[in-house]
Amino acid sequence: MYILGIESSCDETAAAIVEINTKTGKSKTLSNIISSQIEIHQKYGGVIPEIAAREHVLNIIPVIYEALSKAKITPKKIEAIAVTKGPGLITSLITGTETARTLAYVWHKPLIGVNHIAGHIYSDFLELKQKIIFPLVVLTVSGGHTNLVLMKNHNSFKIIGETRDDAAGEAYDKGAKMLDLGYPGGPIISKYARIFAESGKKNTIALPRPMIGNGLDFSFSGLKTALLYKIQKDPNWEKRVPEYCFAYQEAIIDILSRKTITAAKKYGAKTIMLSGGVSANLELRTYLAAKVTQELPKNPLIVPKLSYTTDNAAMIALAGYYALQSKTKTSWQKLKVDVNFGL
Repeated sequence: MYILGIESSCDETAAAIVEINTKTGKSKTLSNIISSQIEIHQKYGGVIPEIAAREHVLNIIPVIYEALSKAKITPKKIEAIAVTKGPGLITSLITGTETARTLAYVWHKPLIGVNHIAGHIYSDFLELKQKIIFPLVVLTVSGGHTNLVLMKNHNSFKIIGETRDDAAGEAYDKGAKMLDLGYPGGPIISKYARIFAESGKKNTIALPRPMIGNGLDFSFSGLKTALLYKIQKDPNWEKRVPEYCFAYQEAIIDILSRKTITAAKKYGAKTIMLSGGVSANLELRTYLAAKVTQELPKNPLIVPKLSYTTDNAAMIALAGYYALQSKTKTSWQKLKVDVNFGL
């Protein structure tokens, strides 16, 4: 089965063709095209919705046809179209959904609206060779969301923990801005933190772990404030940027990992997954893997390929396939953008 995936929730215009074996559920990504806007938004220190929307309009048709060309697939062979319907920036989402609606009408294809977070979760299933054992707990974390999700089977999503303020990725961006490091913050802070770690020096900066013992929800606003106060009181902070990055990242990763382990224990998860843009962070992968090995040695930790960590359309296509198996599809006339988070 060939599915066309379309993703335009923020600042990446993406299209992909994914082939799924309907007997085994195994997937193969034939193409995964992404047109990124990072360089455009860097000078603003964040994504400007109006600019992002304009770029989506310019890029979406070329990206879709590039995905078809690379996959060597004609529209006739496409059996369904999956598109991100939300959450995200409404003007960006509209470009993707209106394009998908038009193609579904013209090509006479089933249309599936996919939740963006569900897409990130299914990035872990792309081209996965090992068997998944349910129930599983997923930590899905990026610039726009930080959630713990319980899955008892496919298309069964229960949010068991979520951020009460900023997402972890947003905390990275704002921390980087305080340290005058640029955008996006995650890769930059990770780079400087690695420099400090490799220096062999001992970290002397203590930062809090907000809400670490209070349920499964997250909060990063207090951590940001603590970083700001530390900098304001330190006349030499500019000379200690790598150490500040190390301490800040360590706090974020510690919070994410410890709450994930707590959730897995509480709900008896047989598998633990990590997904979302921040799942590309090597330190998070390493730290969480160590925690799982130490506290839940029988539980496999599954992480997505690096190419599937950022917003992409292959994950949307696969999520659309599983939605289609549960008879979930939408007529092209009724598909609407849904900016509210909900799985």
